[in-house]
Amino acid sequence: MKSIVSTIALGLFALISPVSAEIKGAEVKVISVEADIVETAVAAGSFKTLAAALGAADLVEALKGEGPFTVFAPTDEAFAKLPKGTVEELLKPENKGKLADILTYHVVSGKVMAEKAVTLDKATALNKKEITLKVVDGTLTLNGRAKVATADIVCSNGVIHVIDTVILPPAK
Repeated sequence: MKSIVSTIALGLFALISPVSAEIKGAEVKVISVEADIVETAVAAGSFKTLAAALGAADLVEALKGEGPFTVFAPTDEAFAKLPKGTVEELLKPENKGKLADILTYHVVSGKVMAEKAVTLDKATALNKKEITLKVVDGTLTLNGRAKVATADIVCSNGVIHVIDTVILPPAK
């Protein structure tokens, strides 16, 4: 598992309060955390687009719920890779359903840590569509596109795995 867990920037954890972490080489093991998934993502500062999208899709309260949830969270840089104007278009009220479908495609029910995720071929997202999981060159990938850049950010109601690309649900 160590080969799939990227070095986690200590600054991310410095922004999340209260958190205690134990550093062992490139792996960070979170010992305890009181913040939920939404609070953790907002505190990190690199998920502003995701936070705005969750608000526009009325999904904030759901992800603040009891869970547990596993969130494959795209960074602001991941959203920036989408064609120009895509995010702005998705944030419009008339596209709320499509946005919710995309966002719930990044969430799996249950707490799936990286050690378990690397053993899976697929996972069913909250929108009932399949995500393909595969380890490529020691990195967990989703749908052959998105790479898990940081794994196992433990929250009070689940876990976040940071991804470098937004994954889009299949049409059917």
